[in-house]
Amino acid sequence: MPTIAIVGAGPGLGLAIARTFGGHGFDVALIARTKDKLDSLAARLGAEGVTAAAFPADVLDRPSLAAALDAAAERFGGIDVLEYSPAPHSPVPGLTMAVPTEVTVDNLQPQIEYTLYGALAAARAVLPAMRQAGAGTLLVTTGGGSVHPVPMLGNVNAAAAALRNWVLNLHNELAGSGVYAAHVAINAWIGEGGPEGIPTATPARIAALYWDLYERRDQPELVFNG
Repeated sequence: MPTIAIVGAGPGLGLAIARTFGGHGFDVALIARTKDKLDSLAARLGAEGVTAAAFPADVLDRPSLAAALDAAAERFGGIDVLEYSPAPHSPVPGLTMAVPTEVTVDNLQPQIEYTLYGALAAARAVLPAMRQAGAGTLLVTTGGGSVHPVPMLGNVNAAAAALRNWVLNLHNELAGSGVYAAHVAINAWIGEGGPEGIPTATPARIAALYWDLYERRDQPELVFNG
């Protein structure tokens, strides 16, 4: 069975991606901070016929993230797809928002630690085996502000744009290697009840785009505008 590791797994998009890939025969490694929530997601997937397991880790603790991915690879015999989309649904100490004129080293650095450095650690944990095998996929998610920034997220968007740049360049480097990397920018509210004027989309609809990217492997970036 192929395996997808979902970093930032939660009950919204993460669960939808797990269901989409699981429905196509994938085992699922769920990675996020809270073990109880991951165990609940794994149980839900198991009840739907998808083999899933929890591997708690914090993207701000890079050794723990690498260890979780190593454990997932050992448990399932390897990782074929890495999907990275951590999005704090509860407060994360040190993470604040700032408009561009109020961005400082102190409020930007935590965003870079969370967004960029976490992705680098995750990629470094899975890329050696993928490159050796000549096969694998990395799908890295940010908000739409990585492409079209908005003032209220001045520091958040800057960190996400750095991650986007790195993923697009990784795609270029890996061309012809059998390993595929792509960036997904979600410029929409996931689920219902979003702010007025912001497009909304169901997690299932967005998750289908990840499967399409995985199958087609023909573009470095997808910007979803709802």
